[in-house]
Amino acid sequence: MNNGALKDIRVVELGQLLAGPFCGQLLGDMGADVIKVEPPVTGDPMREWGQGAEKVQWEVIARNKRSVSANLRVPEGQALVKKLIAHADVLIENFKPGTLEKWGLGPDVLLAEFPHLIIARMSGYGQTGPYSDRAGFGGIGEAMGGWRYIVGEPDRAPSRMGVSIGDTLTATYGCMGVLAALHVKEKTGKGQVIDTALYESVLQVMEGLVPEYDRMGLIRERSGSILKGIAPSNVYRCKDGEFMIGANKDSLWKRLATAMGRPELGDDPRYATHLARGENQDELDALINEWTATLTMDEVDALMIAHSIPAGRVYRAPDMLADPHFQAREAIIEVETERFGPLKMQSSFPKFSATPSSVRRPAPSVVGQHNAEVYGELLGLSESELATMAEKGVI
Repeated sequence: MNNGALKDIRVVELGQLLAGPFCGQLLGDMGADVIKVEPPVTGDPMREWGQGAEKVQWEVIARNKRSVSANLRVPEGQALVKKLIAHADVLIENFKPGTLEKWGLGPDVLLAEFPHLIIARMSGYGQTGPYSDRAGFGGIGEAMGGWRYIVGEPDRAPSRMGVSIGDTLTATYGCMGVLAALHVKEKTGKGQVIDTALYESVLQVMEGLVPEYDRMGLIRERSGSILKGIAPSNVYRCKDGEFMIGANKDSLWKRLATAMGRPELGDDPRYATHLARGENQDELDALINEWTATLTMDEVDALMIAHSIPAGRVYRAPDMLADPHFQAREAIIEVETERFGPLKMQSSFPKFSATPSSVRRPAPSVVGQHNAEVYGELLGLSESELATMAEKGVI
């Protein structure tokens, strides 16, 4: 049953790979009817992405979606998708700027005919500016937005996260834009264009990086597992593994010092204040590491809980699946997929008290799996008409 907040919203998703499809996933989880348009036969390259022999990442990003196929490079395919867009509230795309316009599906054309439509556009550099026509991927946005330079060890080249954070940030901001635009549409009946760029999405989470330079000429550098001046907040080595402790606040540090059996350190002028701990960050981390190395993770965990100090193990997938808190909040669910049977994956998020998000349908296993259902339901096309279009390579 669909009781999601967006259950009366229809989305047409034209994007491929990550940014556009992840935005579609977020909206679909919240109840929207997401119709994913894929190239005939080949489909979205995301179907083949992921680590390991079996490509299961598609099962997450394409859940709650219906797949139709359409060749957007031919006039018949463009006309077909335009008819589909007429029945939509939201259009998502993450092609290179100018591509929709080349296909006769640019915002000027669509909004003139469908003024209610919300168009969420995701690209490397945005729809305007001197770089707008350049190709852009998430990693390039992370580099230009400031993320890559500050990630990694200071004596090594810039590193990256193990996930495509630039793409998913852009998708999340795109989703936020759609939700705000839906509110405006409810008041005015008018749609609009949402322009989200990969590099600007990354820039949004760069905290004080720009004003620090503007005011003090300070350029943030790579600092490994710490944030410079924020201490103690690091991963420490126990007898049997690594453990994260975040006691970077005066009162928390005093509690940690007590937990360590050295309460006098809480008032030690080298560590008693935020600024002092920042100045003596390395020696403070060494002090804590020396202590944790004498204990197991369970022992440190018990002490952190007893003294109300934010801390926890560094999880991998097996740890998440075994954790009772993950289980109690249903943070990971099991979905019956068409290709792999029961498959565990992250649940829908955030949680709503009255209009819960959910995973209602598995990812479509076949390109154009819902052609007859969608094109017949919305456009009234017959089986013979669809068969003719398939023969011509339109769908």
